[in-house]
Amino acid sequence: MFDEMIGNAEEFCQKLGIPYRVVSIVSGALNNAAAKKHDLEAWFPASGAFRELVSCSNCLDYQSRRLLIRYGQTKKMNAQTEYVHMLNATMCAVTRVICAILENHQTETGVVVPEALRPFMPPAFREPIPFVKPAPVDEAETKKQRKHREGMEKKDEPASKEQ
Repeated sequence: MFDEMIGNAEEFCQKLGIPYRVVSIVSGALNNAAAKKHDLEAWFPASGAFRELVSCSNCLDYQSRRLLIRYGQTKKMNAQTEYVHMLNATMCAVTRVICAILENHQTETGVVVPEALRPFMPPAFREPIPFVKPAPVDEAETKKQRKHREGMEKKDEPASKEQ
């Protein structure tokens, strides 16, 4: 069932045309609840990086012990009861999915709506949605943007300069 859950998330991304990868999280990075965890990461071209969209965890009986969710014989029957094992998955982190769609379906003139979403869009937006104003590439750099850029440039400099 765990594989089916991550498979559903993969199918979701495929239908939306979002490039993705599935990453198995190493045991040292897991929290106390998860015994196994896979993340589905989408490609974000603007930052040139994969970012998490979906997280799928097998928590074994960690959560059910705290919630007292059991199955089997009742205590009155003097038999041992077992705790259920629980799975957890995020199917759609809406804001991140929208960002992934916009970045991956962007063209020079606007955004192409993924085929799977077109039936749910108003007729005027089933075709590429045009940008309403030009990209801010020609705008003057703000003080905050300059400070960020300078910080990134310093970060990229070698730690020690050889003479």
